[in-house]
Amino acid sequence: MADSTELRRIVWGAGTPRTMRAHWILHELGLSYERRLVGPRTGETETPEFTKINPSQKVPVLQEDEFTLTESAAIVTYLGETYGASRGLVPPAATKERARYYQWCFFLMMELDAHTLYIIRKHADLKEIYGEAPNALRAAEEGFRKQVQVVDQRLAARGPFILGERFTGADILLTTCLTSAVRRRIPLTDVLQEYLKRTTSRDAYRLGQKANQPN
Repeated sequence: MADSTELRRIVWGAGTPRTMRAHWILHELGLSYERRLVGPRTGETETPEFTKINPSQKVPVLQEDEFTLTESAAIVTYLGETYGASRGLVPPAATKERARYYQWCFFLMMELDAHTLYIIRKHADLKEIYGEAPNALRAAEEGFRKQVQVVDQRLAARGPFILGERFTGADILLTTCLTSAVRRRIPLTDVLQEYLKRTTSRDAYRLGQKANQPN
């Protein structure tokens, strides 16, 4: 593990599956950090202070002294690689296993997060902002059901985790997508439900969930 004893580490953001990822990985690694419990669409991310930190006005944001990093998958990967190499939270660079890790991270962020679950969030949870769009909602849920079958098949064939025997940062991304689906009453297969039992029973998950509370 890299030496992090003198770093001042801050996570901005709370209350969403994406901010949960940053809190969870830090607890997996046992790293100390400060919380800034700003929420999306509260006006807090639009302040001059926060906009200077992240011009896209999005959470989560990780700060380590003068280093700032945004995007939840990037934060999980950076922290896992920098401080969790001995635990295999991110596979070694320039290996086929790392390529597979990236494959699943990109798949999960696009096919389950951005293209489907976030569309549902925009036009169901946030319809007063983005408007009602029943056709988009229907297509997004159908898209999620289709793409999550790929995950189901992978876990059934190569589980217990998405890369096989070892829990990695990709499982943090996957778990938060699946818990989002559960909250929206999208049914999951037995394979996916058993997977969620494994990942959400981790101490770091429970600690991250507590840290991710907005107040």
